[in-house]
Amino acid sequence: MAIRRPSQIQIACIPEILKGRDCIGGARTGSGKTVAFAAPILEKFSEDPYGVYALILTPTRELALQISEQFAALGSSMNLKQAVIVGGMDMVTQCIELQKRPHIVIGTPGRLADHIRSSGEEAIAGLRRIKFLVLDEADRLLTPGFAIDLETCMSVATKVKDRQTLLFTATITPAVLQLKDSSKHKVFLHEVQSDSKLSTPDSLSQSYILLPSHVRESYLVSLLSSPANEKKSAIVFVNRTTTADVLRRILRTMDIRVTALHSSISQRERIDSLNRFRAEAARILVATDVASRGLDIPQVQMVVNFDVPADADDYIHRVGRTARAGRAGESISFVTEHDVARIQAIEKRVGKQMDKYDKVKESEVIKNWLQPVSTARREAIMDIEREAAGLVGPKKRKRRQ
Repeated sequence: MAIRRPSQIQIACIPEILKGRDCIGGARTGSGKTVAFAAPILEKFSEDPYGVYALILTPTRELALQISEQFAALGSSMNLKQAVIVGGMDMVTQCIELQKRPHIVIGTPGRLADHIRSSGEEAIAGLRRIKFLVLDEADRLLTPGFAIDLETCMSVATKVKDRQTLLFTATITPAVLQLKDSSKHKVFLHEVQSDSKLSTPDSLSQSYILLPSHVRESYLVSLLSSPANEKKSAIVFVNRTTTADVLRRILRTMDIRVTALHSSISQRERIDSLNRFRAEAARILVATDVASRGLDIPQVQMVVNFDVPADADDYIHRVGRTARAGRAGESISFVTEHDVARIQAIEKRVGKQMDKYDKVKESEVIKNWLQPVSTARREAIMDIEREAAGLVGPKKRKRRQ
């Protein structure tokens, strides 16, 4: 896997997990947290392999699939059997997989809770003997939105006396610390302090473009088409799924290789989009915050915040998709008249001011891109409205996508 030396979080947590201790690990995105829990789990599994050995819960489907890939790579010589239990896939097929007692179960709380409630004891019996329970991106899992489903999942595993519980997160929140305090065991807690203070890596260049909100699309096309960026792979983050769909259509009209990732498309389309981007068949990925946590796509060279996030921590997760593992990266935020306060909050959170991005000139945007992009935007919105009204047949709609 080309891992030559362990990261700080791996150095701190792997020995403690091997000693049998519960663990809370905090480090910024891209610091190797997945290997920090996967490696010791597989080490222990190799000593006593049986049934469902570990349950890993994570907030998003994409992150569950990525964790599965890491386990497959690390456990390639161990005949390791896995099951990925996420929404958007066939329940019956997943139930059969669970009945076969895979060694590692990786899932989202919502779908796993559905199986616990409806798939019968035969499907969930293996979960009652797990040796490891992992909450990845624990700060997000321990929010009210996941509370009911997470409680259902925990109800199956809480009776396991010698189970280890591992929490990994980019942000150690009060909810995470409260779980530590309520534990009957002495929990090992390690937070990578240098990363925590900086929030973002030194190898990340952070800048902004101040622009009117009604011409953001034209600026985006100009930015992605400029000589400095025309060959770069980039993730463009937006706050709404409708914005992602409109941008995907605009960029495709402008002959930019693009794909999209958001919650309004099917699970199969989400997997296909990620695979296209990873294989560099698409140079640009337009995404909502479903892609902001945990995903490791090594070739990402630039992150563009088309919409500035309301939460400064969401900004940190977004820009964490680039400049990973010591590589250089670049983030550019579009700042409209409505976003100044948000940018100031982000700068305060990360402890540094953004630089003004000067490689996109207003005169060039107006001259080269304003009219064609405006036309493409109108056509994109009309196409979406026609499809929503059922005025475009399935074959034609598929070709447009």
